[in-house]
Amino acid sequence: MQLSSTIFKAYDIRGVVPSTLTEEVALGLGRAFGTVALSQGQTTVAVGRDGRLSGPALSQALMRGLQEAGVAVIDVGMVTTPMLYFAANTLCQSGIQVTGSHNPRDYNGFKMVMGGRAIYGDDIQALRQMMEAETWTLKAGGSVKTADVFPAYRDRIVGDIQLARRIKIVVDSGNGIAGASAPAILRAIGCDVQELHSTVDGNFPNHHPDPSKPENLRDVIDALAHGDAELGLAFDGDGDRLGIVTKDGTNIYPDRQMMLFAQDVLARVPGGTIIYDVKCSQRLGPAIAAAGGVPLMFKTGHSLIKAKMKEIDSPLGGEMSGHIFFKERWFGFDDGTYAGCRLLEIVSKAADASAVLNALPTSFSTPELNVPCAEGEPHRVVDALVTKADFAAPASVNTIDGLRVDWPDGFGLVRASNTTPVLVLRFEGQTQVALDRIQTAMVALLHSVKPDAHFEKAAH
Repeated sequence: MQLSSTIFKAYDIRGVVPSTLTEEVALGLGRAFGTVALSQGQTTVAVGRDGRLSGPALSQALMRGLQEAGVAVIDVGMVTTPMLYFAANTLCQSGIQVTGSHNPRDYNGFKMVMGGRAIYGDDIQALRQMMEAETWTLKAGGSVKTADVFPAYRDRIVGDIQLARRIKIVVDSGNGIAGASAPAILRAIGCDVQELHSTVDGNFPNHHPDPSKPENLRDVIDALAHGDAELGLAFDGDGDRLGIVTKDGTNIYPDRQMMLFAQDVLARVPGGTIIYDVKCSQRLGPAIAAAGGVPLMFKTGHSLIKAKMKEIDSPLGGEMSGHIFFKERWFGFDDGTYAGCRLLEIVSKAADASAVLNALPTSFSTPELNVPCAEGEPHRVVDALVTKADFAAPASVNTIDGLRVDWPDGFGLVRASNTTPVLVLRFEGQTQVALDRIQTAMVALLHSVKPDAHFEKAAH
């Protein structure tokens, strides 16, 4: 097969339809994934798709390839990525979601689970090599059946969540696939729901479904300002990430959400290790420790965090991008709807939900910044920065994922993105003065290695 190498990312396969991602690619992936699955004793694979316009054709080709490899396919239809993960935890152990996540509307891609494990890195490259060489094995015995996972998924969440009182919320699904399920589940746990943009439409006519970008929360903020809802929830295109907005229009970033989730989980799992990525606030680690937990900062990447959680039996993990992973009371996969329900369970115990969230520790910080680079350049730049970094005490250096330097009053981060050829930068200070000082020091170091570096606000 002729393939574009650019579609094989660190955590998934993703490209533009039809220039780099086609039905032929989906067919080849089905054959390769099916071959590997059967070699690992995985005879059944669930397949779902989000609301993108190219989804039906790509998922049909994918299922045809799986079937040709001899796999029993369970077609769960148009669902959120977490609902596909749910199917791969309850109906079988492997699955593929056809999704473009938060990317522009002409993108699509595949998120994969095999034998209960997220597929990433070398596993994705092995699939690529099999597709290019066409060394898959085709055999008879494949089949396709359909299944509706929504009732079991809804009932599992409703049986787990106990609200202390009714709470009125605004829910913006951004015309992504979460609109087909999340509002109904939120009503079922006892919320009054004001819906925005719930109609699934792959043209995304209102705004882009990416709650990590403040401009995509404007409709939620406006609805909260002019109505009687207490909180706003916003979902990304495939429903695995969550945005939270308080009554006064404050965006509660995921690292602050994690402080609340950690307190709650650690009340039942004392001493548990809580994992978070290098982009999270410096205030998160101490908040976890104060709640009786062990904080563990780890690499960015939803597949990497999930694998690390499994390895050390962590009850909770989270990323600054909005992926929250509950193992306590749940399956350990990232799920925006379930995370939203868990948050509502906690804040429903208070008379003023927004006050609980606004009281969480906060700092002065930049949004995520990107520095565009040539293909392959980001990792070279980061290696040079790590070699050159020479910050005097009390600064401490962490190189688990790029270069993160922590001072007593803030931190700076430069890391290489695993999905696009950019450097990812983030700066935080406990005061504006500290933020400015840290940003100046880190940018000076970056310019000493890459003089032409210029900054853009991150796409995600």
